[in-house]
Amino acid sequence: MEWTSNRRLFLQGAAAVLASSALPGKAATSLSEKYEDMLVIDALCFGKEWGDEVFAALRAANYSGIIESLPRKDLQTAIDALLEWRHRIDEHDDQLMFALESEDFLRAKKTRRTAVMMNFQNSTMLNGDVDNIDALYALGMRSFQLTYNSRNLVGDGCLERTNAGLSDFGLEVVERMNDTGVLIDLSHCGDQTTLDGIAFSKKPVGITHTMCDALRTHPRAKTDEQIRNCAEKGGVIGMVALGYFVGPDPGGDTTIEHYADHIEHAVNVAGIEHIGISTDYPPQGISPWATYEEWFVPRTGFFKPSYELRWPPWIRELDTPDRYRNLLAALERRGWSTGDMERLLGLNWLRLLNETIG
Repeated sequence: MEWTSNRRLFLQGAAAVLASSALPGKAATSLSEKYEDMLVIDALCFGKEWGDEVFAALRAANYSGIIESLPRKDLQTAIDALLEWRHRIDEHDDQLMFALESEDFLRAKKTRRTAVMMNFQNSTMLNGDVDNIDALYALGMRSFQLTYNSRNLVGDGCLERTNAGLSDFGLEVVERMNDTGVLIDLSHCGDQTTLDGIAFSKKPVGITHTMCDALRTHPRAKTDEQIRNCAEKGGVIGMVALGYFVGPDPGGDTTIEHYADHIEHAVNVAGIEHIGISTDYPPQGISPWATYEEWFVPRTGFFKPSYELRWPPWIRELDTPDRYRNLLAALERRGWSTGDMERLLGLNWLRLLNETIG
């Protein structure tokens, strides 16, 4: 798929900003040095007990941007969460900043901070009123998933028995998100809801954290048709790094090479301009804090058996702030160019956000 001239110009400008923010001295030569100069955006990453440990992990991971997952039970819960984030960023403005527009990720890179984009993994917080999109936008929200795993007023989720797609209210929500400047996220949506979200949106959409159904049949995976349709609309699909999503044996035979397989399959289907990265866990990883009793057991109560939960849920090489350095080494062995790595790690997300949130 050819890019428009506007897309090319935007990325050329982004590359110039990144070049100006690189450390002075000799040009980066090693892969690790190149990684430090890259814009890295993790499209679903949430802190576990925000504090020094999380900030240190963000710096070690070289994250210039994350898309956060906020509580979304109802409107008041969502408002409280956004206000809590305003307070957190005010207290730690040397580490964090709000991501209200795409340029904020470049500003974060230049000032060695992390831009945080506010996202809800469901639309339940709208309380059935499309006008609440405007209210939450005013408080800093810039993205949300149309559905989570089950059905809501917008449409069917990926674990729902039926496959009805978007409702009439869902179409109103999509239109308002487009008009307001809120990124549509289709990660946990059911098959038809995913296709409808792509088809009815006037703007490109995101699938922030998923994997390829062709390699790992799972309710959360996206088919080649969905991946291709998203790309043809100008969207970006993020490959998720959770072990039990990538392969059926994350504690054993599933490795970073399987994760790279998902990335390369998605690139072959959609093109390098349309694939990004995401973790779906905190920047320091899962193993530093999670236990079987704390992480696995509670999830068995709200995920269906078809979700195929596994313990441990992580891939060892990705469960560390060095995860994407490790990934680049794996991709370099496969012959990837530095430019394609830059697109994957952040420039594709940056372009999508420029076209959606502004």
